[in-house]
This record gives sequence, structure tokens and C-alpha cells, in this order.
Amino acid sequence: MGEEEKKKRMDDEEAAVKASMDKVKYKIMVMSGKGGVGKTTVAANLAFALGMAGLDVGLMDADIHGPDVPKILGIEDKRPEPSGDKMFPISVTPRLKAMSIGFLLPRRDSAIIWRGPMKMNAIRQFISDVDWGELDYMIIDLPPGTGDEPLSVAQLIKDVDGAIIVTTPQDLALLDSRKAVDFSRVLKVPVIGIIENMAGFVCPNCGKEINIFKYGGGEKSATELDVPFLGRVPLDPKMVEAADAGTPFVMQKESKVREAFDHIVENVRTFVEGKEEKK
Repeated sequence: MGEEEKKKRMDDEEAAVKASMDKVKYKIMVMSGKGGVGKTTVAANLAFALGMAGLDVGLMDADIHGPDVPKILGIEDKRPEPSGDKMFPISVTPRLKAMSIGFLLPRRDSAIIWRGPMKMNAIRQFISDVDWGELDYMIIDLPPGTGDEPLSVAQLIKDVDGAIIVTTPQDLALLDSRKAVDFSRVLKVPVIGIIENMAGFVCPNCGKEINIFKYGGGEKSATELDVPFLGRVPLDPKMVEAADAGTPFVMQKESKVREAFDHIVENVRTFVEGKEEKK
């Protein structure tokens, strides 16, 4: 392929990404500095909560090697339908659509053994070759760390509205969350804020609160890094059961977790939509 052909292909791909993302008001990356902090659970429940607020939401699973969104939303057996030269994302609810490499695998336990360029191409196709339609929000669930996938998303979607960093209160997670904040700043992606997940556990038997992973570290880091603190989500065994069952926990009407997500959604919308009003 000659240089002119390469340039035309790149221009066409960039135009296709722009055309798709121009239909989305707000694009948000959900990141974590390390694994095991409940990032995908937070991303899925955040997307579901935004849909419950009457907004049209897309949830893009950009974790190519560990696509857990289908499992968490209880849609593992779904397959995307063709839409002309594109494909439709999976409709989770009338307000929420999702796309993941997990929908395209021959088996649930099939391993993705790809290098960076192949992952970037898959993410580009999720953005431009999926018929997302008109959306209020797109939540992009990224794998842990600051590698190929978050870099690809930030470079492909040039007007990302911000990044949410998920951490737990323990020192190791907080250290890595600082790297995620630094990554966002280097790439000029606004940091919407930090969410402290697994913050405190209330014993169902005695009612005593136990801080398994310490407490308050996420808020302290947010203060030190001069970024917003979006809220803390308590550790609840029922939330783990809900994730395994494919039922977003924010559907629970009365729970500390539901209250936490309502608070976080309010803070996220204030940050993102407030920026739009100031323009």
C-alpha cells in the first residue's frame, strides 16, 4: 500500500470515528491504576444508574483481554446484529446499550492473544463500526493501568470529556491511582474525579463497621492531587452476588451502595454538564 493510500485510509478511519462520536454528548473513561479494585463493577453500575436517570447511555467494554461487562450485565449469551456495514450494540435496557469483545468470542473462556495494534483496531471498530445512535453518555470501561487501551481511546476520541479513577483505600491501590491521574493529565484528559470503592463493610450480624481496606484514602489522594472526590462505595457481599448473577446492584431501592451511586452520578453530571454550560 502506497503512502497516499495509507493516508486516505487513516483519514477515512478518523472521519468514521468522528461521525460516530459526534452523536454522543459526553464521553467518559473509567480507569484504575491496578486490577482488583472493582473498576468494571463501578463502570457498569454507573452506566446503569445514568440510564435509570432517564439518559441514553452506551457502555463500551475496552478491556480486550478481560471483557467482564457481559457477565456483570447478565448478557453473556447475546450476539450483535448487523446494521448495514455496521453492527448494533446489545440493548440491555431501553436506555442502555453495551458492546464488548466478549460478545464475539466463540467460547466464554476463549483467550484474546493480541498485540497492541490489533487491540487498537478492535477499539476503533467498537467506536466507528458499531451503530451506537444518539447517546447522552458513553462510559468506556478500560483495563487496569496506563497501556495500549486507554492510550488508544484517548487518541481516537479526541474530545473525551473526562476520566474517572477507581481505587480502594489501601496504599498500593492509591499509589497506582495517582499514576492514572498523571496519565490523564499528560494526555490532557480532564480528571472528573476519584471514586473510593470497597470503603468500609458493615457486618450483617453485629452491625459493626469494619474498614477492611482502610478508609478515606481515596478522598485524601483526591485532595492531595487537587481533583474532585466523587464519593465512596461501601463493600457489600450482596453487590458481589449481584455481579455474579448479572444484575446491576443499583437496581436495589434501599441500600448504602445505591445511595453512594446516586451521589456519584450527581457529582459526575455536575462536573461534565457544568463544563458544557460554561462554554
